[in-house]
Amino acid sequence: MKSLKSIFHFILSVVFLSFSISSCSSDDNDTPTTEITQGEDQDADDDVTDETSYDITPVLSLFDGTDLSYEVSGGNVIFTTTDLPNHKSPYWDTSHELYEAYNGDNSSFNLNPNRISEQNIVFTIPLAPSAASTNEETGLGPIGISRNGIVFFNQYAGPNNQPLTSEINSFDQYLGHPQNAGTYHYHIEPTFLTGEYGADAFLGLLSDGFPVYGPMENGAEITNADLDDFHGHTSATTEFPDGIYHYHITDADPYLNGNGYYGTPGNVSM
Repeated sequence: MKSLKSIFHFILSVVFLSFSISSCSSDDNDTPTTEITQGEDQDADDDVTDETSYDITPVLSLFDGTDLSYEVSGGNVIFTTTDLPNHKSPYWDTSHELYEAYNGDNSSFNLNPNRISEQNIVFTIPLAPSAASTNEETGLGPIGISRNGIVFFNQYAGPNNQPLTSEINSFDQYLGHPQNAGTYHYHIEPTFLTGEYGADAFLGLLSDGFPVYGPMENGAEITNADLDDFHGHTSATTEFPDGIYHYHITDADPYLNGNGYYGTPGNVSM
């Protein structure tokens, strides 16, 4: 009987040992499953980051204007411009080689008393713009720089959100004009640039680093209804085939920018 009891105890021990080994194997199999899941989550997070992180270096070589220069410093591009248009205008002094009397199609054109004068404007713009967590309004004065070195102004004629209604009549044949300090600027479509490069072309940057494009995209005219509150959207462009957030010029108020900057603006000094 002792022998049978010993055999029985031995069999129980073997069964218990087998069960223990099986349980450890199950734990080992669970570990790689957890690691794979974590890896998939990380990839998903990377995708989200990539969608909102951009690199604007592809457009820097497109900037070319009178006494316009740029340099890359750290995470910024620094533009220095004299803000002198490389096209004709009635706002040049009559002795200037680029002076040309108004010959546009606005029968209500009214030459304002200001004349183009050389400026020294410096933009420090982020090279890797991203959506701002808190959006800032654009101010009066330069809010961006066009590819020929002329500054962009917002949709207002003056303090307290004065509309451009009457001021539009002082825009020259290329739809720019100078303010009282002689700073020439564009509020609306710079037709010299769209005439040179196309209505769907890259036109410049706002000071948050996001690009500005003309009033056409993929053969269709862009309207305000196609754009968000900041007057932009995300899609592929010639310079950014993988897509980028960008602003568009349209033919109706607010023309270039809506409720402020989509990204965080850099610095502008004059």
